[in-house]
Amino acid sequence: MEPFFTNSQKMVWESIRRFSEDTVLPLARDIDANDEFPSGLYQELAKMGVFGTEISETLGGSGFDTKTTCIIMEELARCSGSIGNIFAIPVESIRFIQEHGNEKQQELIPSIIAGKRIPASCASEPEAGSDFSAIRTSAVRDGSDYVINGTKAWVSLGLVADLIFVFAKTDSAAGHRGISCFMVDGDNPGLHRGSKEELLGMRGLATGQLLFENCRVPETSRIGAENSGFKMAMKNFNYSRILMATMALGITIAGYEDALSYSRERVQFGQKIFDFQSIQFMLADMSTDIAAARLMIDHTIRLLEGGYPIIQQAAQAKLFTTDMAMKHVTNAVQIHGGNGYSKSYRAERLFRDIKLAQIYEGTNQIQRLIIAKQLEIIH
Repeated sequence: MEPFFTNSQKMVWESIRRFSEDTVLPLARDIDANDEFPSGLYQELAKMGVFGTEISETLGGSGFDTKTTCIIMEELARCSGSIGNIFAIPVESIRFIQEHGNEKQQELIPSIIAGKRIPASCASEPEAGSDFSAIRTSAVRDGSDYVINGTKAWVSLGLVADLIFVFAKTDSAAGHRGISCFMVDGDNPGLHRGSKEELLGMRGLATGQLLFENCRVPETSRIGAENSGFKMAMKNFNYSRILMATMALGITIAGYEDALSYSRERVQFGQKIFDFQSIQFMLADMSTDIAAARLMIDHTIRLLEGGYPIIQQAAQAKLFTTDMAMKHVTNAVQIHGGNGYSKSYRAERLFRDIKLAQIYEGTNQIQRLIIAKQLEIIH
């Protein structure tokens, strides 16, 4: 716990750490091994109210701040990257509705907070990942409806969600300026779910393809103005990158704690391996980068809550934290030696989980392009 937490943040930290260690951690290995969506655990999180941490009490939330959300994310991810990932999806969906939805659409927020509706967001496609503007899914007006056709890929919670946010082209000739966002109910007859993706790590997310075949939705399901989807998505990415950086931080802390503990117990050549300077340097670098990542995330949060642009800072936080996480979790495996390659230790799961953080919410190569573009604009 950080010494400058507010009283409410201390309360949340104590509660979520206890829950994470007592409830999440004992289930983490089974979630990874079985690759099944942990519906019971999802509902327990909903009962705690953590999905609505930043939402006003009038909409069923707690009225806290982004820092509090990140406190929750760090503790959950420290015990299970999958659960940290699952936590982020309703949090981001609720924020998206609150910022861009109309009053009627915002009435859905309490049901998501309570776990009665499970959301998922569809942006990526088989031929459009980092290049979001290249999506081919279309939404064509038909009277007071839209008819959606296309295929979405890598949809986390896509196979269990009953409230799906779909980004589709409403003007195929306008590039990124022709994208809109729609809400689709999970029981829409035009929605078909593909098979589950078998992932390297971050398992249990019910990730798969969603196919839309003449999927008819009313105009009232569109969030925001027509053709405003790209701008809304980019704003949401700024926030989600803070969460992904924090998730990576939590996983790194887990790797660091495990490596430190193991090095103090493992004896080779007649001494604890912690006494070898090469191991000390690896652990010192872990500790330093964890501190740097936390400061970078906190700085970005302060800018966000102060109403300042965070395009560059969010990209930097995501880039730095996920790259350092991959480096140091790899070193955590190395410190464990052969045991790091065994499923008897969680180092190998952390290693598999963290790789995704360098890929989604914009690959780290894309983050570098974003940062460079901001440098061009600012300077």
